[in-house]
Amino acid sequence: MSDPFPHRIVCLTEEPTEVLYALGEEHRIVGISGFTVRPARARKEKPKVSVFTSAKLGEILALEPDLVIGFSDIQADIARELIHAGIEVWISNHRSVEGILAYIRRLGAMVGAHEKAERYAQRAEAHLAEVRAAAAAWPKRPKVYFEEWDEPIITGIRWVAELIGVAGGDDLFPELARESLAKYRILADGSEVVRRAPDIILGSWCGKRFRPERVAQRPGWDAIPAVRNGDLHEIKSPIILQPGPAALFDGLDAIHGVIADWVRKQE
Repeated sequence: MSDPFPHRIVCLTEEPTEVLYALGEEHRIVGISGFTVRPARARKEKPKVSVFTSAKLGEILALEPDLVIGFSDIQADIARELIHAGIEVWISNHRSVEGILAYIRRLGAMVGAHEKAERYAQRAEAHLAEVRAAAAAWPKRPKVYFEEWDEPIITGIRWVAELIGVAGGDDLFPELARESLAKYRILADGSEVVRRAPDIILGSWCGKRFRPERVAQRPGWDAIPAVRNGDLHEIKSPIILQPGPAALFDGLDAIHGVIADWVRKQE
């Protein structure tokens, strides 16, 4: 019996590529996002046919995919064009840690790798539990402000806020983290960060380097404990701003490491 599962997959974002490689199913991928950095070998092995908000439709069609995988309403226009061209498209829209775990399991099932996906998801769950248990032993939890963009100021999305909690901190804007769209997480007044007085500032400016000195120079921000104590840190975008495995492993570990250093300084 021939393989009934998709065997010519185009990944419009990084997380399906990372998952399929982790499951040993990378032979099914025929095209990837130009923003893909994980795993590194994917960039060398697969043609790059899209960025987050646009795609090379002609090149995608030339690859004759039997499935195109994307993420979120932001890629709705790309999905619409592909569907009009007769291509099967799956757009996931998960925004939470549980959503990422479900995504791994769902994608694995779609390519006939249910058991491998289940083992991989369980590895991620075990890692989350391990980090959460380590953080639970600490005597104090810092208030953590996560900044996704600087002009305008955009606060962290839900899975980031949840991972901050797992790592041992309390997200500074939990009410905004529930908003799925970045435009609803814009801070009109940066003085609200000053008022809430975070102990740690984490920056991950998607697509450009975080500049802590610029953050520290914002009017009134010198009163923030994190600024006074020099606790401003970059979390690299590829390991935290993709709703995939990178966030559950390397992203979580990076945040946990920063918080652990802060805890040690309180002793």
